[in-house]
Amino acid sequence: MKTHHTLFVCTTCASIWEEGKRIGESGGQKLLKQLQHLGQDWDLQNEFKIQAVECMSACSHSCVIAFVASGKSTYLFGDLPVDGSASAVLKCASQYYAKPDGLLPWSERPEPLKKGILARIPPISKWDEVNVLD
Repeated sequence: MKTHHTLFVCTTCASIWEEGKRIGESGGQKLLKQLQHLGQDWDLQNEFKIQAVECMSACSHSCVIAFVASGKSTYLFGDLPVDGSASAVLKCASQYYAKPDGLLPWSERPEPLKKGILARIPPISKWDEVNVLD
């Protein structure tokens, strides 16, 4: 069975707000465009979906992205610079894709993703093994 991989990109990150309305293009939207542009030549473009998310609730750590796949740990990264981090994100996504368990050791991550880790969430399959009601 093929595992589906997704790279979520928060599109409200690094927004400028005026009277409750977003003004102009957010940093997250710019990062998403850069990822989509680089993704056109990425060898995993058909294996790893790049998907916009309206908000990932990590506003104090913008820009924010996440790697998600069934049976793998989920990673949430933040504090990514709008300019200059897209290629590092795709490189790390490739590493994530190649790992059966999705674990990304700190020493193997590209530089912007070494300092930007916000969370590593265990795979849902691990939680299924535990009977929480007992």
